[in-house]
Amino acid sequence: MKRLLIVTLVLLTATTVVFAGGRAEAEPDDVIRVGVLAVGEGAFAIQGVDCFRGFDLAIGEYDGTVAGKRIETQRYYSDGTPDSAMTAARRAIEQDDVDILVGPLSGSEGLAIAEYAKDWPNKTFINGSSGAADTTLVVQAPNFFRFSLDGTQWQGGLGTYAYDELGYRRIAIVAEDYSFQYTQRMGFLLEFGELGGRVVENFWVPIDVDDFSSVIASLPDDDEIDAVWLGLGGSNAVVFLEQYVRAGRETPLIGSSVTVDATVLDVEGRFREFLIGTPSAGPVAADIDTPEWRAFLNAYRQEFPDGFASPSLFGHAYYVGTKAMLLALEEVGGDLSDGQARFQEALANLDFQQPTGRLRLDHNRQAIGTNVVTVVREDADGNLVNSAIHIATDINQTMGVPEDEFRAMGSPSRTNPSYPVED
Repeated sequence: MKRLLIVTLVLLTATTVVFAGGRAEAEPDDVIRVGVLAVGEGAFAIQGVDCFRGFDLAIGEYDGTVAGKRIETQRYYSDGTPDSAMTAARRAIEQDDVDILVGPLSGSEGLAIAEYAKDWPNKTFINGSSGAADTTLVVQAPNFFRFSLDGTQWQGGLGTYAYDELGYRRIAIVAEDYSFQYTQRMGFLLEFGELGGRVVENFWVPIDVDDFSSVIASLPDDDEIDAVWLGLGGSNAVVFLEQYVRAGRETPLIGSSVTVDATVLDVEGRFREFLIGTPSAGPVAADIDTPEWRAFLNAYRQEFPDGFASPSLFGHAYYVGTKAMLLALEEVGGDLSDGQARFQEALANLDFQQPTGRLRLDHNRQAIGTNVVTVVREDADGNLVNSAIHIATDINQTMGVPEDEFRAMGSPSRTNPSYPVED
């Protein structure tokens, strides 16, 4: 898989317009320079490939021009850590002088980039797929815009489904030890915990792990819990699932938004049959029955025949963020003068139909939009896909809780929120 991924990234890079470094004084003003930042190595590298697909799909819809101006693009790569994301962002902004930066992919990366954005008010930062809640709720950089839901929103409806429909009451949690999965955990427990569900034990693991055998052996017995909520993505999820099935575990899984995303479901493995019926939630599902989704799905498949059976949430997030950028540029005639003031105002006020439904931003420049509760099913072609069982619209960042009350809960963490087992 790693060899294939390296080849894919090289091919993607071959289509990139490379900046010479710094903006030449003689450069025409009919060029808009856009950087796109995603993960190129590590546990989330396969998701990074789909991020670039989503970005390219949106740029391609405009044939690389908007409002009579040519879009020049440059790719930047991280390894999923804040330090590497910051190195890439500094190169894009301070050396290559991009006008707009789209990205990053991962939650803790997004927190770092949003803080960095405050130092560059005359540049615009559009989130990729990073989903830590605090990126927009707490950091609140006025020039950082997130057109995807955050990790809390992406779990909307799943806790209720697990409790009411599946009858789960006691679960264990296994998740990567960083901000995005803290946020996902909060989104799930805001429903599941409030309804009466309980967490028996939490298991936090580093990103980029190749052996989960000790964690699997430490899980409560199958008859002591109803399910395991699994907050792992990319290669971490694949490795865990292989080892979980090999160990003979029968406890059902509940997937975080990235656990049974297309980037995992497209991987061949002995766990595939076990995953059928696994519930999850997130911004996309393979069988959303709207003209906008069908058009997006068909365009993705046509443009990327080597892509996933259905676009991943990462590809979708980068597509939507890039499409928002292009719509706002079109609205202001490509005007980036006066510190990009008109452009940033247009971004803040966008209200448009993206592939899964209506999207707009709140006063923190955070998306209000659609979320989908799904289960894994096998389609007619034998592919595993996420099938929609419930679609919720107008999901805001505080999940319907008044913002002051939501803030009073504190930032998501390993222990916040906490729903211990009752004696």
